[in-house]
Amino acid sequence: MSRVAVIAGASGFVGEALARALLDEGYEVRRIGRREAVTWDDPSAIARAVDGVDVLINLAGKSVNCRYGDANRRELLRSRVETTRALRQAVAVAPSPPPVWLNASTSTIYRHEMQRANTESAGIIGSGFSVDVARAWEAELFEGDLPGTRRVALRMAIVLGDGPAPNILRRLARLGVGGPQIDSWWFPHRRYRGIGEHASGLERSTWHRTRGRQKFSWIHIDDVVGSVRFLVGRDDISGPVNLASPHPVDNRTLMRTLRKAVGMPFGLPAWRWMLEPAMWVLRTEPELVLKSRWAVPEVLTDAGYRFERPRLEDAV
Repeated sequence: MSRVAVIAGASGFVGEALARALLDEGYEVRRIGRREAVTWDDPSAIARAVDGVDVLINLAGKSVNCRYGDANRRELLRSRVETTRALRQAVAVAPSPPPVWLNASTSTIYRHEMQRANTESAGIIGSGFSVDVARAWEAELFEGDLPGTRRVALRMAIVLGDGPAPNILRRLARLGVGGPQIDSWWFPHRRYRGIGEHASGLERSTWHRTRGRQKFSWIHIDDVVGSVRFLVGRDDISGPVNLASPHPVDNRTLMRTLRKAVGMPFGLPAWRWMLEPAMWVLRTEPELVLKSRWAVPEVLTDAGYRFERPRLEDAV
């Protein structure tokens, strides 16, 4: 009998890559999503879908590539928490629950960090909107007792490959505007204020004098797939796991590497006062490139996982 995997939210860049990899390994892949055969408004179908499967993977959630207005803020939180809750409730009543459940999370859960890397054991959780979303997401995953199911939160860094975020950065490099993104003063706003029952952080935005040296934690899509394969086979690993290369870089190094890859000898820098209006036009947020994300894969490294693309130059 073939093995069975359920992937919720499989329509994105990461989900499609995982689905292809699992199919190549001989898995039957069932999908849950808004436009799939099993939809989020059918709890009984979700329960049937997860019963007796070998692995459950949840990647569902609205893309963070948007403006953090009130409607999008609510949807970014709801689309993660409610889908995770629906899966948890289905697993709880399944006669044969999946032995392992890998649920997406984000390395953005850690604070803006310029001093030292965040590991799973010693990382410092941040505050504010994006962190509150991540905390609520993981809290829903680990809520309650599921004795037959090992649960893992995949704290993913920025995923490199032929996906939307890397393609935008490459396009900037080709156009000659691929210099460092530099944080600076901007009019305070409320888009990054906390959200949820335990809202955290300041009411209005602040900035950090990073000079383009904010850390950039990343992972190549090949290692996302490799890490998932590895974690499925490791019965001794549960809880949060950082999916990030062991060799993070800073923003200046990232953009220089991209310029070299596309053959562009120069790149104009962008300060926050330039990024804010540009990001408004593009309907996304400067936080995505200005926050210093510094996470390293302590759990994966200690368990013996060997990265296929550990260096940025090869990944790019």
